[in-house]
Amino acid sequence: MKKYKKGEYGYRDQHKKSRLLLTGIFVAAIIAQLIARQLTGDQAAKNILTVMAILTVLPMANLASPLLASWKYGTGDRAFYEKAKSYEEKCTMLYDLIVTTKEQILPLDAVAVHPNGVFAFCSNDKADLTKAEKALNGLFQTNKLDPNVKLIRDPHAFWRRLDSLKPASEYEDDGVVDYAAALMKNLSM
Repeated sequence: MKKYKKGEYGYRDQHKKSRLLLTGIFVAAIIAQLIARQLTGDQAAKNILTVMAILTVLPMANLASPLLASWKYGTGDRAFYEKAKSYEEKCTMLYDLIVTTKEQILPLDAVAVHPNGVFAFCSNDKADLTKAEKALNGLFQTNKLDPNVKLIRDPHAFWRRLDSLKPASEYEDDGVVDYAAALMKNLSM
């Protein structure tokens, strides 16, 4: 099985499977500790196994909470990805990101990072894009980047926006595009 990195198509599904596997291993360990507790006759051993089971729940919860938050967001449509891939010569393209703000979960199927700004297609119909843009632009300002993040829900508007961009190679490379792409990956689960 190929290991996908953040920003690559297929990352969401692989990330979900790996988190599910790790969470399952932790659940099995907790159950094994509780069964061992029932099988032992020594009270001190029972107490230790109980504490071990309780302490094993904490890292499992840390693994399970992002899994539950992102459960309904799988990897996007392959045709959408193929169309987005054709824009890679114009700008840096990232795929399958799930960015969280304080209030929302944003599944970003495709993100175009360009010297003129960051343009992201958000497939969550319930997301308040105005609030999300404000939060992301605030994070960009905190990281000393221009607040030029635009979230787009309509795929046709997203393609029109990407069509209107000039190739990034026509702009002076000051490292901002790579920095913004790295920031988007870091903001993602």
